[in-house]
Amino acid sequence: MAGVRTALMTTTIYVCTTCKTADDPSPDRAGARLFKALQEVAHTHQSNVIIEGVECLSVCKRPCTIAFSAQDKWTYVYGDFTADDSAEQILACAAQYAATNDGLIPWKERPDALKKGVIARLPASLTSSRTPETSS
Repeated sequence: MAGVRTALMTTTIYVCTTCKTADDPSPDRAGARLFKALQEVAHTHQSNVIIEGVECLSVCKRPCTIAFSAQDKWTYVYGDFTADDSAEQILACAAQYAATNDGLIPWKERPDALKKGVIARLPASLTSSRTPETSS
């Protein structure tokens, strides 16, 4: 049915794979390690979100950075994740995001790592199937 929105729309987690931290001794960038960890955890949990690596989310002062996005939903951008132990909480929050109709996740319901670190909340695209509200 065209125009019908469901909470089961595809959710994508975008992961900045070029994020790095100044004090990280690893030769692999922290963002690339977070991306790999998310893929591994999603595979073991049979998560139905798409995890996509992107070259840069332009939030270089807040590594590691991710974004949740889905059609007709608000997009969230989060930062300040550690590469090696944030995957579980990110995927838990992605499941909450996927279960909403609009992408809005109440602050109190988010995992701790996603209560802080919010960089931006962007409205759903105006090119989506809904009609923008008009102002008087």
